[in-house]
Amino acid sequence: MESDEQKVLVVDDEERIRRLLRMYLEREGFEIDEAQDGDEALHKGLKDDYDVILLDLMMPGKDGMEVCRDIRVKKATPIMMLTAKGEEVSRIHGFEAGTDDYIVKPFSPREVVLRVKALLRRTTNVIQSSKTPKDMIEFPYLTIDNDAHRVLAENKEVSLTPKEYELLLFLAKSPDKVFEREELLKEVWKYEFFGDLRTVDTHVKRLREKLNKVSANAATMIVTVWGVGYKFEVNAS
Repeated sequence: MESDEQKVLVVDDEERIRRLLRMYLEREGFEIDEAQDGDEALHKGLKDDYDVILLDLMMPGKDGMEVCRDIRVKKATPIMMLTAKGEEVSRIHGFEAGTDDYIVKPFSPREVVLRVKALLRRTTNVIQSSKTPKDMIEFPYLTIDNDAHRVLAENKEVSLTPKEYELLLFLAKSPDKVFEREELLKEVWKYEFFGDLRTVDTHVKRLREKLNKVSANAATMIVTVWGVGYKFEVNAS
């Protein structure tokens, strides 16, 4: 059973769905808060610290995409998008907006619980399989603290979403190795996008921007290999 300190914001304009998800998640020990539209979701998402936000796509006022983008400007809270749209393009746009996972309605509430737990495990334990003896990956301008799940650029902390962190960690584990976009989609997102590679490009851009706000030297370590993909270049500066 999950710790009751783990707090989930359930956002959906249908009370029936909010009530159903609350019931199943509370059974597993989660603390639940609710929002019934995009404006309320944005207010709560920025005001409070949640472990996961379950965010409906189609809502009155701001839709889920807008809420996700606005939250991502200031916070790295893990977000799972809930939507009745099963088309590939909607899933892609969700990941581009900064969503960490995606589930299509109608869904099994048990599956949602399992996916929430999996998302929390990725958020807290993504680094366990790649620890160095010091539990650190250190470069001249960048340090990835595996135990604390923190990224420091020139000794200043950088706030990243789970997917941004996983992408940076994956690249940093293999310095100077070039990865094709398709390979990054497979290894970091665990999804196949049938050739649409915008998700990788969007996340690389966002990751560079966040690093650049703290350290231009760190940002230049993520290098574009034109026509191929990306690599983490230790001596890029």
